[in-house]
Amino acid sequence: MTDTATSNETLRVVVPAVDVLELLDLEPLERDLFRSTAVFDDPFPLYGGQVAAQALRAAGLTVPEGRLPHSLHGYYLRGGDASHPTVFRVHRDRDGRSFSARRVVAIQRGEVIFNMSASFHVPGDGPDHRVGTPPADGPPDGLASYAIPRLVSMEGRLPEQPFPDADWPTRFWSRCTAPLPDDQLWHAAVLTYLSDISTGLAPFDDDEHHSGASLDHAVWFHRPVRMDDWVVMDLAPGTVAGGRGWYTGTLHDQHGTPVASLAQENLFRRGPGFRRRTGSA
Repeated sequence: MTDTATSNETLRVVVPAVDVLELLDLEPLERDLFRSTAVFDDPFPLYGGQVAAQALRAAGLTVPEGRLPHSLHGYYLRGGDASHPTVFRVHRDRDGRSFSARRVVAIQRGEVIFNMSASFHVPGDGPDHRVGTPPADGPPDGLASYAIPRLVSMEGRLPEQPFPDADWPTRFWSRCTAPLPDDQLWHAAVLTYLSDISTGLAPFDDDEHHSGASLDHAVWFHRPVRMDDWVVMDLAPGTVAGGRGWYTGTLHDQHGTPVASLAQENLFRRGPGFRRRTGSA
């Protein structure tokens, strides 16, 4: 448990005493109905990356064998409670010859806290192209350690920052310290778990306005990746207007191969923020 300072008070970030496999585990209740099993007390709302990763797992457990997630789009509708189980109801929209479409509704105490559309695909043969250069020179050996806030079973390293004055790092290496099975659905779920942390809006923060709660989140999975190897996440600020901010991100493996892209919209409003320069995590 890490002390976290804000400009007005001290809060406590709770790290549950489980590994990521236990945290994201789901109990089947009925056909297409699942429930989370790990609960813990936390002064913050349920971490969005956790509920998104669990929703993706729930959807993936209903598709034909051999179909891997290639995209997800989710909306955060209400703050969740980490001390209460979440129920995930999966809707099977379509199973085609090579694609499966699913919708997932996450429910706590009878109210929807999150919904997601996810698509799965049988990987096929074809050209493999990539444009641009990796955001950080690897490998991360020798870089400063970075304690990624709120996440379990994830270690971090900090490369040179594109926005060194930002309150949060927008570029960092990470890998899962728990032994993950040879199951790409699990690796995609752990990538999703990581993808909601930090914020690409950090360069826009000032003394009065700060990035807030996630509103919606999208991830595209380009290539299979092992999340128990190093990946570098790079978040790029986009725009802020109307009390909302939007940013994009990429994840590359330690060989420089792009494995996923993301986009997110957050609240961006006046009010106290969690400032890294004053000891935040």
